Amino acid sequence: MFRQPLRNAKERLRLFLSERGRRARALRDRLRRQPDRIDPSSRLVLGFRYGGREARGLELLREWLSSEQSAQYDAKSYFEVTGCHSGKRYRISHGNSMNIHELDGAGHPCVGWCFVPKGYLVAGDVMLAQKIALETDERGALTVANKFSVPTGRRNMHLHY
Repeated sequence: MFRQPLRNAKERLRLFLSERGRRARALRDRLRRQPDRIDPSSRLVLGFRYGGREARGLELLREWLSSEQSAQYDAKSYFEVTGCHSGKRYRISHGNSMNIHELDGAGHPCVGWCFVPKGYLVAGDVMLAQKIALETDERGALTVANKFSVPTGRRNMHLHY
């Protein structure tokens, strides 16, 4: 009684999955052929022309930054966020890793944190994920993060924190 509808459903599912597989392979091949791969030597420098992906990542990041954060980022290549659980301030610098510094009461870096989303992402996408994680699930983000020490003291004042 149910055999024919079950066969029909299985066949429709098989056709659907094979079509989705073909589409996924075509998309993968198209992405591999794109000429706008990221140049690993690229840096955040005024006037530098970013590749398409880097530019799109930074554009998306800027859509999520407040006007104050955007001004900070334009001036110093970093922006600050407030952790949702502790109220601590964090500085997210342009980069893909080891770019988060927890700030003390005076606004100086006291400890570094490193966590990134899985997969290869451009800096703008990584920084956006870090911003959202600290502002919405600070504890969860710091649970998976690696902690590192940051230079302190007068002799390191030339570092732009």
